[in-house]
Amino acid sequence: MAPSHVLKCCQKVLAWVPVAFIALVVAWSYYAYVVELCVFTISSTAEKVVYLVVFHLSFVMFVWSYWKTIFTSPASPSNEFCLSKADKEQYEKEERPESQQEILRRAAKDLPIYTTTASRAIRYCDRCQLIKPDRCHHCSACDICVLKMDHHCPWVNNCVGFSNYKFFLLFLMYSLLYCLFVAATVLQYFVKFWTLCRRKAAENCPKNELPDTHAKFHVLFLFFVAAMFFISILSLFSYHCWLVGKNRSTIETFRAPTFRNGPDKNGFSLGCSKNLREVFGDEKKYWLLPIFTSLGDGCNFPTRLVIMDPEQLTVSSQNEPAKSSGTNQSFPPRPLSESQNRLLASDSQWVESGPEEENVKSGAKKHIIVSLES
Repeated sequence: MAPSHVLKCCQKVLAWVPVAFIALVVAWSYYAYVVELCVFTISSTAEKVVYLVVFHLSFVMFVWSYWKTIFTSPASPSNEFCLSKADKEQYEKEERPESQQEILRRAAKDLPIYTTTASRAIRYCDRCQLIKPDRCHHCSACDICVLKMDHHCPWVNNCVGFSNYKFFLLFLMYSLLYCLFVAATVLQYFVKFWTLCRRKAAENCPKNELPDTHAKFHVLFLFFVAAMFFISILSLFSYHCWLVGKNRSTIETFRAPTFRNGPDKNGFSLGCSKNLREVFGDEKKYWLLPIFTSLGDGCNFPTRLVIMDPEQLTVSSQNEPAKSSGTNQSFPPRPLSESQNRLLASDSQWVESGPEEENVKSGAKKHIIVSLES
């Protein structure tokens, strides 16, 4: 027990090494820009004031969003997704997977779950002993189930998911702007110092060049570091902007969620505008601030593939058994939950088309409305 405990403590300490590295780089960049560049190098007072104001604005937003990304705890499923004591004991006693799945299906019949495993089974976490909500995954690093998990990021030593995904996007955006501003404003002094370094003696330099001081090393390295981080962050930020527009997580890009009619990477996409609102919220004045404004509770999400009609669901549930999902495993249909209606309220895209409406009315047993966004 003691060696394992020591190992876990060492792992926790080592996990903060990337964060400490970023913190040291940011602290050094602040010193190099404010002290070495603005105080000791730039002679124009107006230029100093403008650079310092814009720099501190971008610096504060960058550090704020980075802090929120690191120290916002990942959201976990609510207690309603946990098995009851009786079901848990029965589940542990059963040895056959079919019997265990029957217990899980009975426990999940009233939960807002629309996705399954690739084998059409209820998604259950044996480690956390709960039924996984849609888009929820277990993080081996954090050892918890994380709602709408995107990935575990070592640079923030935290899971990026429902509770801090907006903060993570803002962190990427403000770090990108921070590096861009630093590189752009340092460029002219970088060129002058680079030219100065190629001279054998400072007294031979033209009058418009800078004196040979220790500030040149900070300015030279500051440009290289800012340019390097800008290029690397740009690709990552562009990728996550694409994910937001498609309403996908990184995990769902590589492994599409499986719905009752099969896997579909676009199953949660409601269109670019609604996808943005789902992450950033309804009030645009808060979009650029690292304040939590995401819609929903993280446990259930509106889907555009298969939506159950509550009225037909009531009639069909009395006359028909639960629908089968291919391998004799039934998953009881359920209407949209209350939290899903916020994005779908007064939405014209959920109007039935003519042929679909006729098919629904003609068949007494057909109670599935399929609506795809044009």
